[in-house]
Amino acid sequence: MTDHKFEMRKEILRQIGAGTILGISGGRVQPIHDGIELPVGSGYSVRVEYNEGADDYTVSRMFRRGGKEWIKGQVEHVYCDEVSSMAYRAGMFRSWNEHEWPTAS
Repeated sequence: MTDHKFEMRKEILRQIGAGTILGISGGRVQPIHDGIELPVGSGYSVRVEYNEGADDYTVSRMFRRGGKEWIKGQVEHVYCDEVSSMAYRAGMFRSWNEHEWPTAS
């Protein structure tokens, strides 16, 4: 099972792309249970989680402060050809707010 999670994370990184990962987090990647998290800075990070049953992703803009975390934006049902652009936008300083996040096609 550990090999499965490693391969899944490797595939997420491949689909996002090295240049985009460098642009979001400077190359820092943290493994999480169902995906990866890319620390942005100032308490923000981009979380990309793989939804195995649906074979798609959930991309979230997370904010942490004082041991608590908030979802500052999220889009579900993101397919492999969209995950890079959604992750990049989530990592931008001026991202969409909670109400402006688009729905994936």
